Amino acid sequence: MHFKLIIALVDDKLTNEVMDAAREAGATGATIISNARGEGIEQSKTFLGLTLETQTDVLLFLVEEHLARSILETIGQVGKFDQSRGCGIAFQLDVEDAVGVLHQVKELTEIVEEEL
Repeated sequence: MHFKLIIALVDDKLTNEVMDAAREAGATGATIISNARGEGIEQSKTFLGLTLETQTDVLLFLVEEHLARSILETIGQVGKFDQSRGCGIAFQLDVEDAVGVLHQVKELTEIVEEEL
């Protein structure tokens, strides 16, 4: 079985919604890194040295490759990434190998076979 790593940088107010939608799309879980901060084309606004941006969460999804694109698109829609600047970003990377996922392989095999 081959996997993709989806990395999503999400407004912390939308993390739970993105997680729920990703699960419905086939993700089996994620690792969440809280309180990240990013900067896009425009620099962050500050007031008396304090950043005025909302906090961002980093979500790491290890997903089966046949489900990856659908999960990625779902994350983008629910996270509203293309609606305005600074809403977030998500991308996927190939995973060469992974350990600790054998307990998920049987379930994922059934899901992928249904999808294909």
